[in-house]
Amino acid sequence: MIVVVGAGVVGLASAYALARRGLPVCVLERHARPGLETSTHNSGVVHAGLYHPQQSLKTRLCHDGRERLYSFCQRHRVPHVKCGKLIVAGPGEEGDLIDLEKGAAANGVRLEPLTATEVRRREPRIHAAAALWSGETGWVEAEAFVRALLDEVVRLEGIVLFGTPIAGVEHAPGDSLVVVTPRERIEAETVINAAGLFADDVSALAGGDRFTIYPCRGEYAELAQKARGLINGLVYPVPHASGHGLGVHLTRTLQGAVWIGPTIRYQEGKNDYEQNRLPLQDFLEPTRQLLPEVTLDDLRLAGSGIRAKLHPPTERFADFLIGRDTRVPALVHAAGIDSPGLTASLAIGEYVAGLILRA
Repeated sequence: MIVVVGAGVVGLASAYALARRGLPVCVLERHARPGLETSTHNSGVVHAGLYHPQQSLKTRLCHDGRERLYSFCQRHRVPHVKCGKLIVAGPGEEGDLIDLEKGAAANGVRLEPLTATEVRRREPRIHAAAALWSGETGWVEAEAFVRALLDEVVRLEGIVLFGTPIAGVEHAPGDSLVVVTPRERIEAETVINAAGLFADDVSALAGGDRFTIYPCRGEYAELAQKARGLINGLVYPVPHASGHGLGVHLTRTLQGAVWIGPTIRYQEGKNDYEQNRLPLQDFLEPTRQLLPEVTLDDLRLAGSGIRAKLHPPTERFADFLIGRDTRVPALVHAAGIDSPGLTASLAIGEYVAGLILRA
């Protein structure tokens, strides 16, 4: 039996990849439903793979996963759209666009340069001195994707146990592990650690490698219904080398909502989505940098999410941690899966399955 800890997109994608190969899989999820944490608390953007180092897992698995995701969503009727996105620069930021275009080209992604006039044709209300167009970018309804993955795992005779936290991990003869829950003991030849924000705790529980997950909250506002027509698609600011993340961006969903965010703030609590939420006023200026005519009356507070980062706020990049534990060979980590984890999830599942099958 292969036990997967966590029924987010990464855990379910790993279980799906293994179950497709006829391997027995049991997914353990502490919540009553799948994907209740990072998997569905995000923008739902399908990324093109522009921003990270060329040979990083984040770039490689994003490219592979993007195509797998579009194909999966089409086959399983998951709401999605390959809509492209604008990456816009204000006056004086044109050099940042050039740097981004060069970096994307190194990653094998072609971006189309747009003048201010061409931007207005696509997004008449957006303020930009220049922009890049990413045609491979899209959007997926994350909750529907999670449900479709769950349905496939179950259809392939995988077992999924909800409301099942891990109480312990014991070592058994032959390098196998016994996963202890409040209701059962499950002997596993391999345990996949896809526990998201709690992946470091699961590794410690199993006596595995030590690493730290840094919870990083992202908060959202949204445009009021009367203002939703101000934007047609996805609009991002050009990212700056001095900052974390991709900046507060505008995401139009297939239902017509327009999300503004996410912000970025490291915090202590892994379950704290609401304490000390930003006031609505804090979203006004970042939004007006893209949509100058927006007023405070056009904004409404929306949800929040917490990223599972592998680097502290003093550092700028950490790659996905995907591999066998050096101390406990029966433990395979799929940890630190922040953006572009949703896009890459199906490729991550294949990567994890490959690690197990090569053992």
